[in-house]
Amino acid sequence: MTAHEGSAWAPLRNSVYRMLFLAQLVSNIGGWMQTVGAQWFLVERSASTTVIASVQTASLAPTLLLALFAGVLADALDRRILLLVIGVASSVTAGVLTVLAWTDALTPIGLLASTFVLGCRTSLSAPAWQAIQPELVPRDQIPAASALGSVTVNAARAIGPAVAGVLVAFAGTTFVFGLNALSFLAVVGALLGWKRPRTDTSGRERLGESLLTGLRYVRSGPIIRRIIVRSALFAFPASALWALLPSIAASVLDLGAMGYGALLGVLGVGAVAGVALTPALRARWSANTLLVVSALAYGAGTAALVWLPMWVVIPGLVLAGIAWITTLTALNAAIQLSVAHWVRARAMSVYLLVFMGSQAAGSLVWGWVASTIGLVDAALVATALLVIVAASVALLPLLPDTGTLDRTVSSAWPTPTVVFEPEPDDGPVQITVSYTVEDSERDAFTAAMAGVGRSRRRTGAFSWRLYRSLDNPELILEQFRVPSWSQYRRQRDERWTGSDHEVIAAALTHVLGGAPAGETHAVCLSPRHQPAVSTAAQ
Repeated sequence: MTAHEGSAWAPLRNSVYRMLFLAQLVSNIGGWMQTVGAQWFLVERSASTTVIASVQTASLAPTLLLALFAGVLADALDRRILLLVIGVASSVTAGVLTVLAWTDALTPIGLLASTFVLGCRTSLSAPAWQAIQPELVPRDQIPAASALGSVTVNAARAIGPAVAGVLVAFAGTTFVFGLNALSFLAVVGALLGWKRPRTDTSGRERLGESLLTGLRYVRSGPIIRRIIVRSALFAFPASALWALLPSIAASVLDLGAMGYGALLGVLGVGAVAGVALTPALRARWSANTLLVVSALAYGAGTAALVWLPMWVVIPGLVLAGIAWITTLTALNAAIQLSVAHWVRARAMSVYLLVFMGSQAAGSLVWGWVASTIGLVDAALVATALLVIVAASVALLPLLPDTGTLDRTVSSAWPTPTVVFEPEPDDGPVQITVSYTVEDSERDAFTAAMAGVGRSRRRTGAFSWRLYRSLDNPELILEQFRVPSWSQYRRQRDERWTGSDHEVIAAALTHVLGGAPAGETHAVCLSPRHQPAVSTAAQ
């Protein structure tokens, strides 16, 4: 298959990208084989539905603890070294699990603990894998590289469970665990072969400061918050299918390990088909329409699994797989196109925290629900919730500007003229911007400045207020504070985007002269320096 320039396969012409792509595919196949082996290990030992469903919780719960930290690490450290360390540690953990299973020393608790540790690997590496894509391919191939990343996940979803079902039936779960341990070595080998240039990390934020900055960005971004809410609303009921499938396969459909693996493979085939269908669906329907249709289709597949004969179950699961990847693609594309480059890994880590955390919590809840009211009724309750999720799009749709705002860095914020340059850690820094606004324009100006306040907070300010002068009724003061002088410089030079400039430009149409009257900067007094005040005319 050729990979001509501009095609969906063009990134594979890059030898480094191709090597990492294949390694990720092998590792993801091993991961799905591990999941099938772990769940069937518990089924064979007559574990409760709650314990079996907890495999999903154990693999996803680390996201709740590590996703934010992982985003900070991906922005602060050498990503190649970070991924190498994680890969080696994962191979060792999977190897220990294999030895325990081989010696009959593996217990359900030990299996869940090992699954949790391997889940930590996924949580820590996910933001870094996403962040290295622009380093490997030209800018015009980034969309194709993102699509190929989905292929590694969903092709593995189709191949891994089917292969694992056969191997579990003929060679046992220990053999599957061992293959997963070897699959991590593929990633380690590929990373060792990547001669990534060293990057200068001396000017980067401290970890704690970087984390707070990322959280401020998400908190002050209505578009990002809405995407995250939509992801949680879908992930919680959708997790029922993944969590209950092994128990349904064994108890309701009376299938063995091969049958269970085949069902997961059918879901994976649907997901791969969804990758191919999604571009056409996105061209035909809006993202909100896709979220509605996908939630209904996924619910139909879940209901078919426990309510209808096998000849309907198979196409129902294919439909569920298509709906799953269509929803993930819509949400991932929305957040990737809506966040600024400088905070992408941290914003994605928050998204992953909520999405995978909702899956983890949902898996545990659905296991308990199934043990209380039965597998069939639990699946039907999940279906009903998915119908409600589809209806909720009318009340909480993705916002109109999702994915369309200009997130390139803007140079429109003038460089201040200061008497002396403070130290990078000096602060907090208070910035005061003066505006002259006629009485007739005050309400419109105040409404427009609400968006400016969100931009200031999103790019680093921890407080923002508008004040009206008591001495001059036409004078309005905007005051905001950032943690340090270095953070202010980053806010002005690295974080202020084209869309932020558009917001303040719209507010300035209500200002006399069309520009601020002035901007002042003050550094908080501390015992180690004198007060510093500077003025910059705008």
